[in-house]
Amino acid sequence: MKTTVCAVCMLLTCLTFRANAQDQSSPENPSNDPDNLAKEYFSQIMGVAAASTASTKMYQFIYDWIGTPYRLGGTTKKGIDCSKFAAELYEQVFNTTIGYNSRNIYSKVDKVSKNNLQPGDFVFFKIRSRNITHIGVYIGDNRFAHASSSRGVMISDLEDAYWKRYYFNGGRALVADAETANIEENTVD
Repeated sequence: MKTTVCAVCMLLTCLTFRANAQDQSSPENPSNDPDNLAKEYFSQIMGVAAASTASTKMYQFIYDWIGTPYRLGGTTKKGIDCSKFAAELYEQVFNTTIGYNSRNIYSKVDKVSKNNLQPGDFVFFKIRSRNITHIGVYIGDNRFAHASSSRGVMISDLEDAYWKRYYFNGGRALVADAETANIEENTVD
C-alpha cells in the first residue's frame, strides 16, 4: 500500500513539474488542458493507452474505488460486490440504472465479442459454474475494473490465465454506446 501511495505521489509530482515546465501561454499545448492531463494520469495508473481513456469521468470513478474491500451485497466504500460496483459505476458515470445482478445485467445488453470491446463495456465470467457469476467493466487494452472477492475493487487483465479461462462474453449497454459516440463526436476536429 505504501509503495502504491509513493508511486502515485511521484507520478503527480512528475506531472506537476511537466505541466509547469511547458509554455503555459500556448493554446495549442495539449498539456494545458486538464482533461488531457487527467487522461495521461489515468493511462499510466491503470495501464491503458491514453487514447483509450475516452471517459475521464469513468476512470476517475474507478480510481476513487480502487482498494474498496469486497462484501457480498455491499453498496458502499466500506464494501461492495462485483455487480453493485458495475451498477454504481453506470449510475454515477452514465446516469443510468442497469440492475444489481450480473445475470440480470447480461440479459439487458447487446452482446459484444472480446475483440470488439470498448471502454465502458461489461465483461462477464462463469467462474466454476454454468451461470454468470462475475462482472467487470472494460477500460481498454484488455484491462477491466471489478470487485474481486479476494482483493476488492481492482484492475485485472483479460489475458491473465485465470480470467481468460472463465471469460464468457462482453456486453454493451445502449447508454454506454451512446455516451461513447457522444465523446467521439465531441473530440473530432
